[in-house]
Amino acid sequence: MSELNILINTIEAKLETLIKKIETIEEEKLELERRLSIEIDEKNAINEQLNQLKLNYDSLKYANSLLGSEEHKRETKLKINSLIREIDHCISQLSK
Repeated sequence: MSELNILINTIEAKLETLIKKIETIEEEKLELERRLSIEIDEKNAINEQLNQLKLNYDSLKYANSLLGSEEHKRETKLKINSLIREIDHCISQLSK
């Protein structure tokens, strides 16, 4: 009987150790999920800021070319032509 008690006590001790490890791992998992969520939010904010900066850059580039800069004159002409085509398309849609 004592061997059985020793075996049961050993199994109980190992189970307690495993339960503690599981709890520790679950806590680590929750912390990692929280950190991942924060990182994703920061990444999204940075991407949004990057997109806004790109829009500002494009606007400044077009404004600069309209003011006489030769650097982006071709791009501005293409953009204006594209806008004119869109306006013509809209007018034709309204005429139908």
